[in-house]
Amino acid sequence: LDDDMLVIAGDNLLDFSLQSFVRYAREKGTSCIMRFYEKDTERLLKCGVVTVDEGDRVLRMTEKSPAPETHWCCPPFYYYTREDARLVAKGIESGCGTDAPGSYIAWLCTQVTVHAMEMPGRRYDIGNLQSYRQVQQEYTGINAKQE
Repeated sequence: LDDDMLVIAGDNLLDFSLQSFVRYAREKGTSCIMRFYEKDTERLLKCGVVTVDEGDRVLRMTEKSPAPETHWCCPPFYYYTREDARLVAKGIESGCGTDAPGSYIAWLCTQVTVHAMEMPGRRYDIGNLQSYRQVQQEYTGINAKQE
């Protein structure tokens, strides 16, 4: 790989630009994830959950934990540095799994420094027809203030 890589799950629609996320990652100089506060425990059980320190450094990341450590949910938005993207094969060899998008980044957090930026807006999950129809009613586009 010759460049850094931005990975986003295709069943999400955002009301913010990813420019601020890319800037954040480049300023940190590390691979990065996004996080948002999820107050609903039921929803939290279906998410990747992240524990961060006061400097946004990821301490732990767990996928669909039955006992979430925090209320910081990690949506599938990842920025990998060139160096960390090259570690994918090592991660798979180490057993990180390949079926969930968060498996690699959860493993990577145990190997290198990863930071977590608080999401500046809202994400809409359009993974099924019902949620897609709901988003058609609610979505108003990208909020330019959050660039």
